[in-house]
Amino acid sequence: MTNKAPRTLPRKSATLDDYTLSEIRRAASTGIYDIRGGGAKRQLPHFDDLLFLGASMSRYPLEGYRERCGTEVTLGTRFASKPIQLDIPITIAGMSFGSLSGQAKEALGRGANIAGTSTTTGDGGMTPEERGHSKLLVYQYLPSRYGMNPNDLRKADAIEIVVGQGAKPGGGGMLLGQKISDRVAQMRSLPKGIDQRSACRHPDWTGPDDLEIKILELREITNWEKPIYIKVGGARPYYDTALAVKAGADVIVVDGMQGGTAATQDVFIEHVGQPTLACIRPAVQALKDMDMHRKVQLIVSGGIRNGADVAKAMALGADAVSIGSAALVALGDNHPDLEEEYQQLGTTAGAYDDWHEGLDPAGITTQDPKLAARLDPEVAGRRLANYLKVITLEAQTIARACGKNHVHNLEPDDLVALTVESAAMAGVPLSGTSWIPGQND
Repeated sequence: MTNKAPRTLPRKSATLDDYTLSEIRRAASTGIYDIRGGGAKRQLPHFDDLLFLGASMSRYPLEGYRERCGTEVTLGTRFASKPIQLDIPITIAGMSFGSLSGQAKEALGRGANIAGTSTTTGDGGMTPEERGHSKLLVYQYLPSRYGMNPNDLRKADAIEIVVGQGAKPGGGGMLLGQKISDRVAQMRSLPKGIDQRSACRHPDWTGPDDLEIKILELREITNWEKPIYIKVGGARPYYDTALAVKAGADVIVVDGMQGGTAATQDVFIEHVGQPTLACIRPAVQALKDMDMHRKVQLIVSGGIRNGADVAKAMALGADAVSIGSAALVALGDNHPDLEEEYQQLGTTAGAYDDWHEGLDPAGITTQDPKLAARLDPEVAGRRLANYLKVITLEAQTIARACGKNHVHNLEPDDLVALTVESAAMAGVPLSGTSWIPGQND
């Protein structure tokens, strides 16, 4: 009888985990990089790492729903003669017709109208459905210039010049051929069914001085009426914000890496850019250093999910937030009722991100007429409005608990952080201490 030494349990590598191994095998088999939609899926510091202190002895809370807590916001007060007036500080981010169905674009407009906020065109131009069902519509001016024309610029209520996006700062968008239908091809002046990639930079300017000239051109086209937004990906938020202000922007949109995209390389989504939480404080500091905080409005986007996220962004200095992925979920995307169909596509409802393939069972990220017809724009619009109402009420509830009669009166002093990383990024004390990493060492 031999005595065998006990074997240790096999241990998998934390570096070469199951997903990484599967990606290596996929790359070796196909020879192409992975394309997907959505935002970063890795664990990142986020708003959940912050907590509100609330009022107790040293602060006086407001009484429930009896005392008013304002949520209205005005965007574009710097130069525009017709700034945008919103009832809530939550806007709908740019998502193109092409990446989304016409029904989905209509639903976004309907929901935003009910809630008293704006929606945004995205790449590829303005559709009649979107303009017709959006009381306040922001027109995105992108490097591709797809669908761009001066008449639509004049029809818009604001113009957003997209320099970068949080999911892919420094990179262009993609729209695969299966989503370029006859109508999409006509709007974008593209051949039907051929893969399209948007440019990563604007063709007619290369820096902030050129951008200043471009902004003046857009103001002249629109008779100085429309607010001009500049959207930047979360790369160098301090300098990007400062340069956008110098170029003449009315509003700055800073998009962190938790923000979604219709389609780009997975390696871009997971490894380029900074977390949304890390972008807010430098952007706000740039505005303060230029004496422009609240004069030039700041919109924060990238992973906003609930009223607590909204309130935390406000407390850190934002004037408003923008939502994209959460709005699609509110419309009905990734719904568990469609789990069987998602499984047939080789995925699951909670992880579906193959938006670029145009096979979305929810009828949202598709150009297939049969799939798109599944989405009722009126029903989906009401769902979005309900969601916007709830997260606005949540933000108000938190503001009242902190003794504030407007969400814009929330401040960093109302926050503490649960981790050293989030404390350093947000510039608020680590919970239970007065220590702000990097500021009072």
